[in-house]
Amino acid sequence: MVSTTTPRSDRPGGSLARLLDRWGLPAPLLLGYVGLLLFMIGDGVESGFIAPFIADNGAGTEVRASYVITVYGVAVMLASWLSGALSELWGPRRVMLVGLVIWLVFDALFLAVAVAGENYTLMLVFYGIRGFGYPMFAFGFLVWITAVAPVARLGAAVGWFYFAFTGGLPTLGSLVASFTNPVLGQYGTLWLSVGILALGGLVCLLGVRERTGFQPLAPPDVKPVQSLMSSLSIAWKKPRVGVGMLVRVINTAPEFGMLVFFPTIFSHQIGFGESRWLLLVSVIYGTNIFFNLIFGVLSDRIGWQTTIFWFGAVGCAISVLLLYFVPVHLGADYYWVALLVGALYGATLAGFVPISALLPSLAPDNKGGAMALLNLGAGAATFVGPAIVSLFLGPAGAAGVVIIFAALYVAAAVMTRFLVLPEVAKRAAEHDESLTEVADTTAAPPERPATT
Repeated sequence: MVSTTTPRSDRPGGSLARLLDRWGLPAPLLLGYVGLLLFMIGDGVESGFIAPFIADNGAGTEVRASYVITVYGVAVMLASWLSGALSELWGPRRVMLVGLVIWLVFDALFLAVAVAGENYTLMLVFYGIRGFGYPMFAFGFLVWITAVAPVARLGAAVGWFYFAFTGGLPTLGSLVASFTNPVLGQYGTLWLSVGILALGGLVCLLGVRERTGFQPLAPPDVKPVQSLMSSLSIAWKKPRVGVGMLVRVINTAPEFGMLVFFPTIFSHQIGFGESRWLLLVSVIYGTNIFFNLIFGVLSDRIGWQTTIFWFGAVGCAISVLLLYFVPVHLGADYYWVALLVGALYGATLAGFVPISALLPSLAPDNKGGAMALLNLGAGAATFVGPAIVSLFLGPAGAAGVVIIFAALYVAAAVMTRFLVLPEVAKRAAEHDESLTEVADTTAAPPERPATT
């Protein structure tokens, strides 16, 4: 069967669509990126103060608060995998809707019942279940992007995703909190975040009409259990995808781990105070969001693997050490130096952006399964980071935990060397095709010769 797909360069579109296409941003998904930014702002409002807030409103200690966040991380990990696996069965849009509803319902219960009553058990339950919400929404949209964007500009497309994602969590979210906490208090700010997030979800789900995300990505004859199992078995059927998942875990595990114990160290031990700590978080991830775009576009030119190795893994191994040891050594009088090393960490963290383009391209015939593992890695990071803190903060101290984070980045650099693109993905980039078009072509049976 000959593919009837129209070459992307010949497809109709307005001047705005062509401009966005040159920037690597899929025009039909524009409002999705806008909605995602608002959603993640709402989700990220709490990131700079949630651990001490939980400790002061029912948990009692920072260690007990870290248990709540760890339970949340386990839910995020499971939901991140499900966002890819269920997108194959339901379509990305339906997965995003389920994630939005879960977040709104259980965050309201967390604030109105668990926090208001200072009930630690209900904190564990409601905040934990809420963890299923944001990854199903955000990573469901990432699956949508990888199904629509052309391979030649997929690095840029996922760069725009992380521009919106980290623009909200924690960059603009923390900035919002720095202004609203003194006025509304932390509890009032958390309720404000619910409204911001709901607005973002509605913009995304009502504004995007691109039809690929409205339907299942798996073939009609694929059974639910078969689809879910294939999203796990791909890890050993295509070992490079499994290695890529581990790289994705390491990408942000230190980020989530640092947010557990850095607020206390930077605010109190070093003496920056909460406001300057939140501003530092905003600088770190403000830098990150712009470098998400820079490295997304650059990776399409110099190679996804090269970008991840040098700018991501090696860069983060150096910058994470500087981020902790330089401010601790210099003290509160050198806040401007802390801002510089924070910006460096944010920039190098963006070097991992191409992993979201690389993994599905390693398995274009099962991109949903690859995305499920990628998202599992992203979700596992929210569990692994705080878990490392819980296990090693006591015996190794803060410095020991940071050194462990740096060692993980070195390990990621080694693993990245094994992530080599298959020929079919390289040809797709040359012909300006998406992974969906590649999968359709490779899955098609050969034409039978005409008979006379």
